[in-house]
Amino acid sequence: MITLRQVKSGDRVALVAPASSFPAEELTAGVAELARLGLEAVYDESIFDRDRFVAGAPAVRAQAIQKAWADPSISALIAMRGGYGSAQLLPLLDPELLRRSRKALIGYSDITAILSFYQQHGLAAIHGPMIDRRLSQGPTAYDESSFRRVVMSAEPAGELRPAALEVLSPGVASGTLLGGTITQLVSSLGTPWAFAPQPGGVLFLEDVGERPYRIHRMLTQLVQAGVFSGARAIVFGEFPGCDEPGGDPVIRDVLRDFTAGFAGPVLFGFPSGHTAGATWTLPFGVRAEISGSGSPAVIITEGAVS
Repeated sequence: MITLRQVKSGDRVALVAPASSFPAEELTAGVAELARLGLEAVYDESIFDRDRFVAGAPAVRAQAIQKAWADPSISALIAMRGGYGSAQLLPLLDPELLRRSRKALIGYSDITAILSFYQQHGLAAIHGPMIDRRLSQGPTAYDESSFRRVVMSAEPAGELRPAALEVLSPGVASGTLLGGTITQLVSSLGTPWAFAPQPGGVLFLEDVGERPYRIHRMLTQLVQAGVFSGARAIVFGEFPGCDEPGGDPVIRDVLRDFTAGFAGPVLFGFPSGHTAGATWTLPFGVRAEISGSGSPAVIITEGAVS
């Protein structure tokens, strides 16, 4: 696993739009919040491009990312938002340039496609807050502590113990943490960039606004594709908006039933990615221990940046 470049106070970070377009005021507010964190935000004017439901042509979006990778004055990239379009860029991205630059592209949701690209090519990846409706709204919309511990410190992030984290199945296990938004992981199957974790990993899975049967269908596909084979633990996100209208069934019960035969610990409600409150930052591609007894926790035992 190749660690990413550590982001330090005073560094420049590039804002990029790999997926859908965004309101201009979100960029302005996000730049101000990054300045509060001691970071200087920069961006290419192509970030404002529009092409139906994506933020400009795929070649233009990919070029902006690779320009930031190649710029030695930039230490990391942050996605403006998710939506749709990141998978279009995968054939256009140069993995050797990425490996040389070691720069994170921080995001979640549709950005899962690019996070998986990082992991496929041996790098850590950062599942963390984007600009639109997260960094733009300040610490009420993202967890500043986990962001700093994962992105701005070379030390392992240590215990991440959100108050609402629940145990669906008890136990303790450790392995390499990886995953992302289920919809994007499923859509990668059958492509050259298919999500195919090595045995012995810890899966983090989350989504938003999908009815329980749709989540069940996608998880079934992942199981049948071998994604769960050899996994030692599962950590589910909050799944906001995923309870059946009317409240029966609720997604928590569906996930508990789905994983009933799983041998390792299963947690529910880790607030990373799509969340009702502040979203936490998780490093993928690094070692983590899952504690599913007593007060549950995800314990990051390896640094993602250096």
